[in-house]
Amino acid sequence: MVADFAFKDSYNADDLVSIMKILRAPGGCPWDAEQTHESIRANFIEETYEAVDAIDKKDMDLLREELGDVLMQVVFHSEIEREKGGFDFDDVADGVCKKLIERHPHVFGDVRADSSAEVLKNWDAIKKKSKGQTSSATLADVPKTLPALMRSSKVQHRASRAGFDWKDYTGALEKLDEEVSEFKDALNTGVFADIEDELGDVLFSAVNVARLVGVDAENALTRSCDKFIKRFSLVEKQAEELGLKMEEQPLSKLDELWERAKTE
Repeated sequence: MVADFAFKDSYNADDLVSIMKILRAPGGCPWDAEQTHESIRANFIEETYEAVDAIDKKDMDLLREELGDVLMQVVFHSEIEREKGGFDFDDVADGVCKKLIERHPHVFGDVRADSSAEVLKNWDAIKKKSKGQTSSATLADVPKTLPALMRSSKVQHRASRAGFDWKDYTGALEKLDEEVSEFKDALNTGVFADIEDELGDVLFSAVNVARLVGVDAENALTRSCDKFIKRFSLVEKQAEELGLKMEEQPLSKLDELWERAKTE
């Protein structure tokens, strides 16, 4: 049976499930057999980020490969659970198919939705009803494991669905100014807990402004990180060309090189 897989010209999802069963079975791979949901948890996150990175790079060959790694993680977790008498990969597929049909009544039913906004409104209403959740529960349901900026934006978006939101970005911008002022006050007190708390409010408010002006805060900060690295590299290059050691220069000199790097 194992040898048959080594000589196939092409494989499908059923083959992937079968291969994972072989790897986990006695006589298979010792490492695969030892894994648990918890031990490969980080792998799932890593593979997902690598798939997103492929999208950002617009590398479709790499995306195909990385999506395969993500799918492998889904199959891996499903097989671990099947062995324990829980769900299997078919149950996972069954659940998501039912969810898609239920939440697209404008396609599979007689509900009308002529725009993306109406589709999302229907989706949220159906999801909330099917889970029997209050608006507060939908906020608490946002995973704490998400990157903080992403989680903040998602929490704010869900609060907005319940009508708890600014009319436009101006109110949020004023709130950001207010939080910055409170953060400065906390710095003056020197109490770390207060400083941390107020800085969190500043970041949360900044995400709110980003959301209301249509900017993804996570992407914006990523771009700023990339920009900082690029400019830092230019500063380092300029320092080398001038025969200077960066760590020995006063901040004023480094700032001069930084401004020059910005113009370049």
